[in-house]
Amino acid sequence: MTRHPTRPLSPLPGPRAGLALALTLAATLGLTPAAEADEQHGFLEHVHRHTTLTSTVTDNGDLNPYAVIVAPVSAGRIRQDDVLVDNFNNISNLQGTGTTIVGYRPATKDTYLFARLPQSLAQCPGGVGLSTAMTMLKSGWVIVGSTPSRDGTTATKGNGCLLVLDPNGHLASVWSGPSINDPWGDMAVVDRGSTATLFVSMAGFGLPGPDVIDPATGLPARHNEATVLRLEVSVPDNKPPVLVSQTVVGSGFAARPDRDNFLLGPTGLALGADNTLYVTDGLDNLIAAIPDATTRTASAGTGRVVTRDGLLSWPLAMTWSPEGHLLVCNGKDGRLVEVDPAGGRQIYAQWINNDQAQSPPGNGDLFGIAMTPDAHGFYYVMDDVNTLMRASR
Repeated sequence: MTRHPTRPLSPLPGPRAGLALALTLAATLGLTPAAEADEQHGFLEHVHRHTTLTSTVTDNGDLNPYAVIVAPVSAGRIRQDDVLVDNFNNISNLQGTGTTIVGYRPATKDTYLFARLPQSLAQCPGGVGLSTAMTMLKSGWVIVGSTPSRDGTTATKGNGCLLVLDPNGHLASVWSGPSINDPWGDMAVVDRGSTATLFVSMAGFGLPGPDVIDPATGLPARHNEATVLRLEVSVPDNKPPVLVSQTVVGSGFAARPDRDNFLLGPTGLALGADNTLYVTDGLDNLIAAIPDATTRTASAGTGRVVTRDGLLSWPLAMTWSPEGHLLVCNGKDGRLVEVDPAGGRQIYAQWINNDQAQSPPGNGDLFGIAMTPDAHGFYYVMDDVNTLMRASR
């Protein structure tokens, strides 16, 4: 997303205001308000504290934080529970040109530059523009997606790649090929140590520049070619992970170029205990489910609709709450939405960014999210002010 200059933080609604807002929304949408039910509804209604942790702007001026992950182990420069955040824009605020990953250490409140990659990289078609597709394996390797551009729009985008970094932030290998086209959404991962399964959405297939307009809608042309790709990875001892196989498990998802947001496409991925992969489809304003995600040998298409519309407003990044609910960042306002995937019920929404400079408040300000290790809260980024935040009970 194209970022505005850094502004002072707007105050977040307090618990009473947040509850009142949630009740109003629930009543409007026909949902059961939390205050009217006897049972405990979930996670978000108990989260009341929001703390600014650090700026994510680097010394080279990179900004627009996207991915948020928590380190599962200590390795190299990284300590277990460090938070890693990457940047999508460069100092000129051009999307698809950010090359840096910032680390934040909760134990000491220190911020450090974990990696700075070259803008041009022959092995990565189009160069480097770090996206929300990022993870760290138990073996210490960091894998991050590149969705690159030369002018900040999809008119000059490349197919991109997946970059493998060692735990000191040095580039070790690059994965690219015909099934990899703009790795976009946050990764879902099954990490077994010596092997791993990664899921990542590919949103770049068929996308033109944002000036190619669909005459029927007056909007940039929509393409239903985005995929969800499963990557099987081998992790040899003391060597970089090796890409063993690739399978498209989801296809036909909507994507569209956008001048303000670079592109709109499937973003959030979360793998359930029953082997169902949940996918946020922002353009169709829904969450879909792909069954048998780790074992299927063919695409499930766009899967089954779990929930749509209601509190959702361009759903983006997604993670699991301790109750087994999905926490979903909205892209078109500053709310985080809690969803029970078992029945598709939208439980609760909380404004975690209410910047009044956007309409609706917080529009375009949220992106990555990750649970804290104690599962009592979550980390998220506010793109409008380029900061890493922590929410807690």
